[in-house]
Amino acid sequence: MSGPIASGPLALGALDLAALLCSRVCHDLISPVGAIVNGVEVLEEDKDEETQTFALDLIKKSAGQASARLQFCRLAFGAAGSAGAQVDTGDAETVARGLLEDDKTKISWNLPRELKPKNQVKLLLNMLIVACGGIPRGGRLTVDPVQDGAGYRITASGLNARVTAVVAELLSGNPTQPVDAHGIQPFYTGILARDCGLAVTAVAEGETVVVAAC
Repeated sequence: MSGPIASGPLALGALDLAALLCSRVCHDLISPVGAIVNGVEVLEEDKDEETQTFALDLIKKSAGQASARLQFCRLAFGAAGSAGAQVDTGDAETVARGLLEDDKTKISWNLPRELKPKNQVKLLLNMLIVACGGIPRGGRLTVDPVQDGAGYRITASGLNARVTAVVAELLSGNPTQPVDAHGIQPFYTGILARDCGLAVTAVAEGETVVVAAC
C-alpha cells in the first residue's frame, strides 16, 4: 500500500507511517537498553562489591522496563496475530499495568475480560498512552466501556492534568504541522479509531483529561 493513510491538511503515506512508528518504538526502548549496557560495563570495569550490586540492580530494573515496553508495543503497534485476529482484553490489561502503573500512576480497569478485534484493543492501548500523557505528575487512569463495549472512555485524573491543541489535531487526523516521531502515536490512535468506525477525542475537564472513542 503506497497511497496516503490519512488525508487533510497533511497527508501521510504508508511508508512514512511505518517509519515514524518504528522511530517511536526505538525511542521508547533506547533508555532501558542503554541502561543495561551501562550496567554491564560497570560490572566489567569495577569489581567493588557495592558497585557490582548497584550495577546488577540497574540491569534487572532496566531489563524489566525494556520487557514491559516491548510487550506493550507488540499489542499496541504490532500485528498481534494474522488479519482479523482477536485479542484478549485481559492481555491488554496486563501489558498496560506493566508499562504504565507505578508508584505515581494507578489504573482502575472496568472492562470485562473478552476477545475483541485486534484493532479495537490496539485503539484502547493507544488511548491509554494519550491519557497518561495528560497527567505528567501521575494520578489515576480509569478505563470504562461505552456504547455497549464498542468504544472506550479513559479518565485521567491528576495534578496539572492537561491536553494540548496539537494532540487534539493529531487525533482528528487533521494536523496543521508535519507529523514527527513525537506526534505519530496520537495520530496513529486516530487512524485506529476511524478504522473501528469510531471518533476519538481528548478534552480537559477540570482536574481530569477524558480520552473517549465512540
